[in-house]
Amino acid sequence: MPFWLELLICACLLLGSLFALVGAIGLYRLPDFFTRLHGPTKATTLGVGGTLIASMLFFAHHTGSLSLHELLITLFLFLTAPVSAHILSKAAMQQKVELTERTHGQPWDDDH
Repeated sequence: MPFWLELLICACLLLGSLFALVGAIGLYRLPDFFTRLHGPTKATTLGVGGTLIASMLFFAHHTGSLSLHELLITLFLFLTAPVSAHILSKAAMQQKVELTERTHGQPWDDDH
């Protein structure tokens, strides 16, 4: 395997791992549901995407053909993560989940 390809794969793995770590820390440390929702939907999605791109490059070199499984997984992940986050936030708004005082803005009106 060429050295430049190894570097590219390692960079994708490291970047994906960094994003996944930041997402996990955000999920643990952020104070309420609405701020916590950003960890898995944004940073972790990019982390898994970077790992899958590295896997696609690695197996494309070893098999000699382009593997579309990882590309499809990345596409479905990028499509389903925002939709599931939207559904979760709408359900939390319906249940009027408690916010911390540091969270700015109100997702619902107090009159309803």
